Amino acid sequence: MKTLKNFILLCLLCCGTLMMAQSTHPDHNYFQLSPRVGLDFPTYNNGTPFIGYNSGLMAGVSADYYFSWFGLGLDIDYIKNSPENIYPTDNLFDGVSGSALTDLSLSEDGITRLFYGIGPDFKYISLFGDFHAELNTRAGFASIKGGRTELRENTVLNDVLNFHAGYDASSVFTAKAQLRITYFFSENFGAHIGGYYMRHFNVAESLETGVSASYRTFDEDTQGSIVRDIQNTRVEACEHDISSVGVFAGLTIKLKSKHTNTCCTICDTYALAVTAKDKFTGQLLADTAVAVKDLSGAVIQTGVTNAFGVVVFDDITPDNYVIEGLLYDVALEKTSTNKGQFIKDETLQKEIIYGDRNFIIQGNAVVCNTATGLPGVNVILKNTVVAQEKNTMTDSEGKYILHLSESGTYTLRGIKNNYFSQTVSVNPSNYDRDQTLFVKLEICLEEADCGKAITLQNILYDLDKYFIRPDAKPELNRLAQFMKDNPGINIEVSSHTDSRGSDSYNQTLSQNRASAAVDYVVSQGVPRSRISGVGYGETRLLNACADNQSCSEAQHQINRRTEMKVICQ
Repeated sequence: MKTLKNFILLCLLCCGTLMMAQSTHPDHNYFQLSPRVGLDFPTYNNGTPFIGYNSGLMAGVSADYYFSWFGLGLDIDYIKNSPENIYPTDNLFDGVSGSALTDLSLSEDGITRLFYGIGPDFKYISLFGDFHAELNTRAGFASIKGGRTELRENTVLNDVLNFHAGYDASSVFTAKAQLRITYFFSENFGAHIGGYYMRHFNVAESLETGVSASYRTFDEDTQGSIVRDIQNTRVEACEHDISSVGVFAGLTIKLKSKHTNTCCTICDTYALAVTAKDKFTGQLLADTAVAVKDLSGAVIQTGVTNAFGVVVFDDITPDNYVIEGLLYDVALEKTSTNKGQFIKDETLQKEIIYGDRNFIIQGNAVVCNTATGLPGVNVILKNTVVAQEKNTMTDSEGKYILHLSESGTYTLRGIKNNYFSQTVSVNPSNYDRDQTLFVKLEICLEEADCGKAITLQNILYDLDKYFIRPDAKPELNRLAQFMKDNPGINIEVSSHTDSRGSDSYNQTLSQNRASAAVDYVVSQGVPRSRISGVGYGETRLLNACADNQSCSEAQHQINRRTEMKVICQ
């Protein structure tokens, strides 16, 4: 009965506070209900040997009322844990008679905890209100029931080996802190995950026939455990803290108050137009996400700028607002409105400025020699001066966005299973940030099917030589990187000559060149077991320039090539 009274008192206090908050801020108040389920990991500090406590199910609900970035909430949580007897039960012997103790019975009752509490809420809302991060703090009461554990030997000793009386505690003062992250996939519905820490203070154990806990002393030897005729008993109920941490997931339902606005026959209308502009080039910025917030941080309206960098908010109520913008994850400089700036039947004009000095790479990843975009490519921008890199994934059309610093030199490549990526050198000094914000870059990737030959560009050798020239290293580095990005594949590198020279000479020269290419790739950290080199001499010409045929130098050059192909078992 005392627990019920405390619960009613807490509910009345919570409801009264919410009503006062609602009357103070009628436009921005909202109520949310968040049921959840999860897993609780307890610590019972009762100092009882040979009894542990297992994790268990938790289920709960939070009812929160927000009227700005803070609010008030009520939590109810039901938690169930289970005790675990860890007294040795294998190879037990009586220390007096020496008889084996085999007729054992064990009872373990689950522990339930019911918590209810209230306290303040604090939240952070993302620019457009779809992500909420909340800190919930609660103080209240809990009831803790169960947990009786008994291990008994029924034949030889006919006595208890291990015992704990459990709990039957009510109105236990309890504190709880909870972090929760919610993603709202619509205006009123979201999903959340989170974690909590809960502590129950001065929880009293139960007493059973004047005993709270007891166990028989035992000694271990080579045969097993020898139970002694010594009973350790605690006759006073221990008061101690119980704590737990937990994780959970659930749904969030947001309920907003509906207000009826009394309007004259012909209502006054107000509008707000926001233009997004680059600070240095003056360029108007399409696709900029814009949010209009009140002074408490609540999102009033959101939109995205059109091709002219403008978004218009019609039928907006004149007020003091903060206008924020976000372009490809970079925040624009905020601006604000004053209620007195709005004029009936006119559109208030405001600008938000993009002041970041980085370039924005607007790129495409395509299949080589086509305009076909490649989705799901991991595009990597690597600084060649310092060990830094950025990456992003291409969308369904093969498009990607990356930010490029004004200083440094970079390489750009893509990673996609079984695709051989072009590597592009990027030098920001080729661009002027005061003249250019967007840099257009395209990378191509060629599908490396089993057995499909892909020509390696710029793998050139001096006349009658087979050592690797400096101008061939970038392409071989690209091959090495491809093999590192795809550790499950093996590669054959093949070298080919034109028809000039004897067959045996061309065969030997091409084998030496293929072996030199393999040695270089292995020197870049690729296991030799994954790559082989084969010289084909003039046996695989790509045109009709065979022996005794008259061909131009350009035609012969087509046949002098180095190729790679994926070897499939």
